[in-house]
Amino acid sequence: MDSIDIERERGITIKLNTARMKYTAQDGQLYALNLIDTPGHVDFTYEVSRSLSSCEGALLVVDASQGVEAQTLANVWLALENDLEIVPVLNKIDLPGAEPERVIREIEEIIGLDCSNIIRASAKMGLGIEETLEAVVQRIPPPKNTVKDPLRALIFDSYYDAYRGVVCQFRVVDGQVAKGDTVVMMNTGKEYTLDEIGVLAPVKTPFRVVDGQVAKGDTVVMMNTGKEYTLDEIGVLAPVKTPVDTLYAGEVGYLAAQIKSVLDARVGDTVTLKKNPAADALEGYEDVQPMVYCGLFPTDADDYQDLREALGKLQLNDAALKFEPEVNNAMGFGFRCGFLGLLHMEIVQERLEREYNLDLVTTAPTVVYKTLTNTGEELTVNSPGDLPEATKRQNISEPYVRLEMVTPTEYVGNLMELANNRRGEFVEMKYLTDSRTTLVFNIPLAEVVTDYFDQLKSRSKGYASMEYKITGYRVNELVLLEIKINGEPAEPLSVICHRDHAYRTGKALCAKLKELIPRQMFRVPIQACIGAKVIASEAIAPYRKDVLAKCYGGDISRKKKLLQKQADGKKRMKQLGKVEVPQAAFMAVLKINQDSDS
Repeated sequence: MDSIDIERERGITIKLNTARMKYTAQDGQLYALNLIDTPGHVDFTYEVSRSLSSCEGALLVVDASQGVEAQTLANVWLALENDLEIVPVLNKIDLPGAEPERVIREIEEIIGLDCSNIIRASAKMGLGIEETLEAVVQRIPPPKNTVKDPLRALIFDSYYDAYRGVVCQFRVVDGQVAKGDTVVMMNTGKEYTLDEIGVLAPVKTPFRVVDGQVAKGDTVVMMNTGKEYTLDEIGVLAPVKTPVDTLYAGEVGYLAAQIKSVLDARVGDTVTLKKNPAADALEGYEDVQPMVYCGLFPTDADDYQDLREALGKLQLNDAALKFEPEVNNAMGFGFRCGFLGLLHMEIVQERLEREYNLDLVTTAPTVVYKTLTNTGEELTVNSPGDLPEATKRQNISEPYVRLEMVTPTEYVGNLMELANNRRGEFVEMKYLTDSRTTLVFNIPLAEVVTDYFDQLKSRSKGYASMEYKITGYRVNELVLLEIKINGEPAEPLSVICHRDHAYRTGKALCAKLKELIPRQMFRVPIQACIGAKVIASEAIAPYRKDVLAKCYGGDISRKKKLLQKQADGKKRMKQLGKVEVPQAAFMAVLKINQDSDS
């Protein structure tokens, strides 16, 4: 179900995906199971919440070797908030390092679930698959039968198809819908006639009949393995999306109606019939607030419109993405984009470059700050360039999070040192079991969203996990650290940081930029400033020609004349010259954090 190239390359799930399967249970009944696969990383919590609100139950899959992780806990609480039936599954029991009894105790003690009937499975070996499907049928309640009510269908995902327009994935909560019906989007009021509806069925296994014939109901033998099977179904290959005539209450499917505008079918909207509309729309989803912002600029100014369209289509598929136009002196026209975290930002940038063939420059990420002006007005600051001058503001407040880290006990010291280096405030430490500990810190979000997750994995050899939740804003001694290159402010490189760390950050940033920016024919000064005060500086030496090589004698005034002529030329060149800043320079802030923690 990991259909995106990036998912298969990185081995992670970044996008919810859904499929429908038919299963004949041990009681002889045929059941239709609608399954949704969701991400687990903290940056994709919004995807998880949307999926859970569309379900009746959830499978809690825990790794038999890793045990309960921080993201496991976070997703369990989300499922409990949605009042879902939870079925615990212990996966990867075939691994040499698996400790099923220890992990079962962890689930019971930490989460509080009854694991007396836990399912022991191995997806690799095919163990426990039938038991899992039986548990879904027996333990998870079926959807309510509201077929006779007016249609109400919740859109939980959408994507843009070049030939069919916007294709919406939805769950029918009440009523039924058929191909050819005219539906109304209740939030936007737009009307569409359905060209196609269908279900998302799993891919069938292809084969070719070389000799003879085969029919449904025949018993066949796999000649290499000797296994015998009775054919429940045979058919020709169809796309993963399988068209149907009607969808009823409780079913999950997709619709295509030549919806051309990406704004007309947003995630969370309610679909109803024009001829028999529902009185009230479904609750939908809360509007998510981005936590990390960065600038996305095309390297070629002609690609600006393509970038706008690509972001609009990607936003349809990823409702947590926010963007607005931005103009920058150094970068030109682009967009200020909001993300849930650093991994989310990386994935969006990579998808834009791969799926839409765009070449992008990304500025260093920053979180959302708030500032109180001298007039008493509170402003939201998404970019350091939007911060009012120091004489016009009273204070700056930054978002704090409650950070929870679950780690083997031997790595507690390493992770406490990491949190303390990032201005973390220790809250508590709890021993979950004999070998696992949870650490809780209050810590600024700006310190977490850069490279904290990478450092956590590095210091714990991959065994620790983390989860964080926004707790509010707090006033701190924050300053705007501006970077000037060749005397010109480089806004994309400016950062808001704590005053105590400003000198270290400015010095390290100037040194890193000196390495990354190529040499010019003139001297290029790099300065880190707080207001009018320069706190750190470096200079990139120019390329120089030895103009005195031909002066092997004569008066000293001749040499001075040549040197002065060269100096005047360098001065003119510096006034007219333009320093090209490479992409790597905009991510230098991240490198500084990595260097300081290592």
